Formats: sequence, structure tokens, C-alpha cells
Amino acid sequence: MTTTDTGFTRVGPVTDLTVGEGRTYIVDGQQVAVFLMSDGSVRALGARCPHKGGPIADGQTDATKVMCPLHQYTFSFDDGRCTNGTDIDALPVFQAKVHDGQIHIWT
Repeated sequence: MTTTDTGFTRVGPVTDLTVGEGRTYIVDGQQVAVFLMSDGSVRALGARCPHKGGPIADGQTDATKVMCPLHQYTFSFDDGRCTNGTDIDALPVFQAKVHDGQIHIWT
């Protein structure tokens, strides 16, 4: 993991990811779940579900959200809000990009 002069932290090669599956990285002491989308972009959210701490990186995804594998709460990639539970806190959303084949996260 390397922090660049632009404020992004390089966490690893995009080849570590598979479309539709997530992986958790530690970035500046925070667990961040990173997902490779079908268009080649990456999305990043806090890695632990605010409900019971479920592993968000293990959740099923579609183009707009990820589902916690423990209790099926879904969270928007855009704003981190739970889309099917009114009393569930939002997940933090992190800016993420791929540059020169490497995943970069802003925390």
C-alpha cells in the first residue's frame, strides 16, 4: 500500500478483483470493501455492515448496490445508505479509481 502525492492510496492491482466480488483492504487504518464493476470501474464502501458487522466484501452486488451476506440489508454504492432498512446507518463511501492497472482509494 502506497500513498501517492494526489492523496489516493494505492492498495493493489485491479487483477486482484473479480467482477461481482469484493475484497477488503486496510487503508489508513480503516477497513474498505472494494468491488470491481462490469465496466472496469471500482467502488469502495466501509467493510463492516453497521447492523451486525457483516463482511460487506462477501456480499452480492449489482450495478448500484451490495447486499450484506448476514441479514440481506443492501447499501447503495453512491451514498452508502441502506436501501431496505430505515433504522440502519449508512456505510462510508470512499472515492476509488483504477490507474495504470492499480486500485487507488481516497480516505
